[in-house]
Amino acid sequence: MAKSLVVFSLLLLLLPISPLTAHPNTPNPKPSPSPAHTDLTNYGFPIGLLPTAVENYTINRTTGDFIVDLGGTCKVTLPSDYVATYSKKITGKIVVGKIANINGISVRALFRSQPITGIRSSGDNLVFEIGTVSVKYPTKNFEESPACEGRHSS
Repeated sequence: MAKSLVVFSLLLLLLPISPLTAHPNTPNPKPSPSPAHTDLTNYGFPIGLLPTAVENYTINRTTGDFIVDLGGTCKVTLPSDYVATYSKKITGKIVVGKIANINGISVRALFRSQPITGIRSSGDNLVFEIGTVSVKYPTKNFEESPACEGRHSS
């Protein structure tokens, strides 16, 4: 009996590790994009224009008017260390290559918070309308949707 117990123990050691154990090189799966993030790509924009915390989204497909609900305010550090603040509710109008009449997003630059009122896609760049100024950033800086700082996103 002792001999069969040793053989059984050796067989157990040779069996593959349980599939419930994650492989150390397997990355965590990314959450599915929200309908708002999917629509951004459908209109020619990267998903990183919105944080991951989208709770609800509605769009009028005829006019392009949209509402994004984040469930609360959200701060995100953008490239070049600008801090963007998203209101609980963001509204605007989207068409291919252009988001206009944006309400609910501001960016802190030069010691002042300025509203982002529009975004245009221009080749490999995005052009942000901030107050009376237009600022260009590479689209690649917005490939991933950021998490809100200081709170858990859904």
